Amino acid sequence: MGSKKQSIHEFDLKIIREYFSGTERQAPGSSDITLKALSFIEGLDENSKIADIGCGTGGQTMVLAQSTKSEITGIDLCSDYIDQFNRNTQNKLLKHRIKGIVGDMQNLPFRKEELDMIWSEGAIYNIGFKRGLNEWRKYLKPGGYIAVTENTWFTENRPSAIQEFWEKAYPEIDTFANKLAQMQTAGYIPLAAFTVPETCWTNYYSLMQKSQESFLKKYKGNKTAEEFIAYQRYEADLYYQYKAYYGYAFYIGKKI
Repeated sequence: MGSKKQSIHEFDLKIIREYFSGTERQAPGSSDITLKALSFIEGLDENSKIADIGCGTGGQTMVLAQSTKSEITGIDLCSDYIDQFNRNTQNKLLKHRIKGIVGDMQNLPFRKEELDMIWSEGAIYNIGFKRGLNEWRKYLKPGGYIAVTENTWFTENRPSAIQEFWEKAYPEIDTFANKLAQMQTAGYIPLAAFTVPETCWTNYYSLMQKSQESFLKKYKGNKTAEEFIAYQRYEADLYYQYKAYYGYAFYIGKKI
């Protein structure tokens, strides 16, 4: 492995945020997958309120905005991402009902039962799937929806190399069955669960690869930056080798 670090969380946040700031999406996904997940949601209108938690620069948020008439608030801890998010809303003429704010997913700025839907692509791992489902539930109206992507095991047994990597990087990674059980226990009716296609990952890693060389040139001699890129490359190599065993899944639930 190119780096001794075992988890992306061990790297400097400034390095991580700058690396991902130039991308439309900060995690594997696509407009088609966002729309597929949205197809399981009913009843959204111009009076509905949506929160996209861990929105990043808002690639998926813009898809939601163009496919609904609802009011959407994007929340991310990184102010640079939110600045880009709000520029995107202006460019797409959506600023009248879409806004990005700097905020913490552990302490959301919403009232109890204020939201009709909570969305989170590639971000709930920051708080943990189980904790996120339980803590965010109070902000949803009865019958409100939650839709999140989450790292998931596709098989009951995995090669030790990939098992050990993800147990260190994200100990909450689990199977579809266990994730759906957690959703149900948290007080939701599970409506759908489906894998995020392999093409989303290959496109994501391909885009990342293009930006890595310029990033290394900018930070030439910076050991932290070099270790971070080595970690990113190692993670990509693992995916290509073991993609049959894990990946992202979309989980959609309805609050009881």
